[in-house]
Amino acid sequence: MSIAVFDSGVGGISVLKSLVEVMPNEDFIYYGDSANAPYGTKTLERVRALTCEHAKELILNQHAKGLVVACNTATSAAVRILREQYPDVPIVGIEPAVKPAMLFMENPRVLVMATPMTIREEKLKKLMDRYRHLGEIIPLPCPGLMNFVERGDLYGDDVRQYLEELLYSYSHGEIDAVVLGCTHYPFVRKMIQEVLGDRVRVFDGGNGTAREMKRRLAEKGLLTDSTAAGIVDFQNSLTGQSHEDKIQLCKALFNKKI
Repeated sequence: MSIAVFDSGVGGISVLKSLVEVMPNEDFIYYGDSANAPYGTKTLERVRALTCEHAKELILNQHAKGLVVACNTATSAAVRILREQYPDVPIVGIEPAVKPAMLFMENPRVLVMATPMTIREEKLKKLMDRYRHLGEIIPLPCPGLMNFVERGDLYGDDVRQYLEELLYSYSHGEIDAVVLGCTHYPFVRKMIQEVLGDRVRVFDGGNGTAREMKRRLAEKGLLTDSTAAGIVDFQNSLTGQSHEDKIQLCKALFNKKI
């Protein structure tokens, strides 16, 4: 049985990479809903419906033994509902790494980059409120940033221009750390770091999510006893040549160092 990893597109591959590092002998299904991306600009109801539809396919039809919702927007919209629907299946969402960013130094000023919907949702607001007493937290919606990653455009001048304009107010030493609150963003992490400067610490939640899934699988006795390297089955909601192109991009991003 495989562990399913679901995302609105290719961004969740950053989480998949962490999962494979933590559980190298497990098999994985990676499902990207690129046909409906981006999720971050859709209504809550639409994101919830899409997430529940794909989770049903992965858990009931493909018999996944665990599900990682590797999308901050989908996590905010639906992970609580999914846990109610499938109480016997370990289901882990992604959470922006606000806690480690707020604890790495005294009184930090932390920028939280996320999709517009993630910024609006109560889940992130409650998370930020939990740590505001430790320093300053600045939420920053990033409409369109994930689209660059979906196209495989990680180093182009257009990405740099977008980030320079978006981060201009924070690129002169005003912040101490940045939280990548969308799983697509680690793939442009290098350019974000270049725009903000080397002194700014960058945090994402992929490794914590991977360790939490391993813990939950272990609790239920669902970890594999295989000593062979696991396999990854890449799937995507696009059709025709677009599907093939997206699968190739998924494989390239999976093999890319970030």
